[in-house]
Amino acid sequence: MSTSRIVVTGIGASSPIGATAPDSWEALLDGASGTRTLEHEWVEQYQLPVTFAAQAKVRPDTVLERPVAKRLDPASQFAMVAAMEAWEDAGRPEVPSERLGIDFATGIGGVWTLLDAWDTLREKGPRRVMPMTVPMLMPNAAAGNLSLHFGARAFARTVASACASSTESIVNAVEHLRAGLADVVIAGGTESAIHPITIASFASMQALSRRNDDPATASRPCSVDRDGFVMGEGAGVLILETEEHARARGAKIYAAVVGGGVTADSYHITANDPEGVGAARAVRMALEMADASPDDVTHINAHATSTPVGDPNEYTALKAIFGDRIDEIPVSATKASTGHLLGGTGALEAIFTVLALRDRVAPPTINITTQDPAVPFRISGEPVALDQGDQLAISNSFGFGGHNAVAAFATV
Repeated sequence: MSTSRIVVTGIGASSPIGATAPDSWEALLDGASGTRTLEHEWVEQYQLPVTFAAQAKVRPDTVLERPVAKRLDPASQFAMVAAMEAWEDAGRPEVPSERLGIDFATGIGGVWTLLDAWDTLREKGPRRVMPMTVPMLMPNAAAGNLSLHFGARAFARTVASACASSTESIVNAVEHLRAGLADVVIAGGTESAIHPITIASFASMQALSRRNDDPATASRPCSVDRDGFVMGEGAGVLILETEEHARARGAKIYAAVVGGGVTADSYHITANDPEGVGAARAVRMALEMADASPDDVTHINAHATSTPVGDPNEYTALKAIFGDRIDEIPVSATKASTGHLLGGTGALEAIFTVLALRDRVAPPTINITTQDPAVPFRISGEPVALDQGDQLAISNSFGFGGHNAVAAFATV
C-alpha cells in the first residue's frame, strides 16, 4: 500500500443552487435556497402531501447533446454533466486508459427509467418497452457510462449505500489510488429521484418536511422547529490523483484527501444508532488514516438532514470524538441550502468542504430560527472565517441501512 498523498485536482457539480461547482459555491456563500414548489401535474394528480423539493438549477438534458441525453437516465445525465466539468477543471489529465478509474455512487439509481417503463408496459404492452431500459435503470449505469465516455479501463465501480454512497466512493477512490490500481480516479455520486413514488414513500415514513407554504425555509438543520428533510437532486464529481502524478503534470491542487472511514451500525434499517457508535468510529478511522487527532480538525460539514432524530444523534457521535471542543469547531449544514441529494449528497458536500479549505471560510447554514439546545454545534447563518494556517476538515454522510462514511480533507 502506497503512502502517497491523494489530492483533488478537479471538481464539478450540478445542484439545486447552481449549474456548476463554482456557481453552487457562490450561491451557498450567499445563503441561497434551492427548494421550490414543484410545478408538475403529478403533484396534484396523486395528491402528494409534500409539494416541494430542491430540483436542480439546470436540467442536465439541456446541457448534454440530445443523442447522449436520450440514452441516459436523469441520474446518469447529472453524473455526466458534473464529470465533464470536473475533467475540464482538472485540465484533461493525460493518463493511460488502464490507469484511469471510476469510483461512483448512487442511492437509488434509474428510478425514472424504471417507473416510466412500467407505465409503458401497463399502458402499451411489452413491445413498446425500450430495449435500453435495463442499461439505463441499473445502479452502475453512471459508472459504466463515465467509463465509456472517458475511456477508463482500470475499473468502474459502484457504491449504493443510500445517503452515505458518494462519500464512500471517495474513500474507496483514495484506497484504490494508494493501492496503486490507478493514477487518476473520477469519484463522486449522483441522484435524480424527485418522483411521486419516492416523495410519497418518504412522506409516509414522516421523513420529509411538510412546509408546503414556505418551501425555501423547509430545510432547517439543527433548528428547534425542524420537521424533516427536503428531497434534492444532482451530482458532484471530484478528480482525485496521487500528488506525484498531479505535480508531475503541473496540475492545480485544491486540497488533499487525507483520510476516510466507513462503518455500519447494525442497528436499524432506517434509524441511525442513537449512541452514534458507528458514526463516531468512522470519524475516528478517518482521523487515524490522516495521522491526525481530534484537536487538528478545524471545520466540519455535518450530515445534518434537518430531521428531529438525526441531527441530535450526529451531535452525540461527534461529542464522543471531540468532547467539549465540538462546540468550538465551525460546523456547516449545507443541506439547508441544497436539500438532500441522497446518493449524490456526499460528493457535493465534499466539494463544499474542499472549497471551504481553499477559501478559508465555513459556509453559512440558513433557516435556523432558534438553535436546538440538543444540537449545540457552533453553526452560523453567516460565513465564518477559518484560520490561515493548516486546516483539516471532515465531511460526514450517514445512510439508511446503517451506513456511515466520513472523508477528511486538508489544505496543501
